[in-house]
Amino acid sequence: MSKLLDILGCTHPIIQGPIGALNSPKLIAGLSEAGAFGMLSMGFVYDLEETKRLVGEVRELTDKPFGANLMIMNPTNEKILEVLKDAGVKTVTTSAGSPSKIFPTIHGRGMKGLHVLLSLSHAVKANDAGVDGIVISGQESGGLRSLGPESSTMVLVPLVCDHVKIPVVAAGGIADARGYRAALALGAQGVQVGTRFIASTESNAPKAWKDAIIGSGDGSTMLLPIGKMSMRSIINPKLQKLMSDPEFDLSTEYNMMDAPKAWTEGDFDLFPAGSGQVAALINDVKPAKEIIEEMVS
Repeated sequence: MSKLLDILGCTHPIIQGPIGALNSPKLIAGLSEAGAFGMLSMGFVYDLEETKRLVGEVRELTDKPFGANLMIMNPTNEKILEVLKDAGVKTVTTSAGSPSKIFPTIHGRGMKGLHVLLSLSHAVKANDAGVDGIVISGQESGGLRSLGPESSTMVLVPLVCDHVKIPVVAAGGIADARGYRAALALGAQGVQVGTRFIASTESNAPKAWKDAIIGSGDGSTMLLPIGKMSMRSIINPKLQKLMSDPEFDLSTEYNMMDAPKAWTEGDFDLFPAGSGQVAALINDVKPAKEIIEEMVS
């Protein structure tokens, strides 16, 4: 057993990439039952009762290991960690901040943590800060990105593996057995997958979001500037029209706080659908178990 699997406690080294607007206990439990590591997304959850409800619903559906992602900026993380610990959660991932702020609390509760990063320099700092593992996310990933230049998964994963001794998880551009095997060949001990699981039967994403992923082709996503960050999004007709005007400042059009409502309701004029570039490889919606079985076949 690899060190990563020892940390996760599951059968396959496949972690569900957390999507801020989607918390589907059915999907999380389905992934865990299939041998992967389902993940709650707690970054924008501030209500402790909501935390208890979500954790309880997952636990009602599976006794297999699952985890949660915590955004370090969330002021309720300490209480969330206590709820997770009481439910038997042993491993979390963290993102959007310095791990030195939260890992003493994680370790103090007897838990393990993987920190999500976008660059080699931050990976080395996280290693020095005592994290248990790293999720390194290449520029083709969905989700929040920086505004600066970034490296692809193919370059970033082996680069980080050459400079740290802790387990590395590859994220970005992985949706099937080819991407899974490639990540392991690059030196990663496992993968984190987000977009492929949005387009799964158990996902609570609206049909419009799943259809947008399936309808994506080469070059169908872009990095949308939002404040001091960017978010990889699927280009829709409204966004295409705005992009055609060289004088228009895209950074003023969308508010990230609108993303949960837009993604839940499928209103992509309010905020475009999030997705990684790997959407171009996804052609169907199928059960999580089938996705996992194909990936590790």
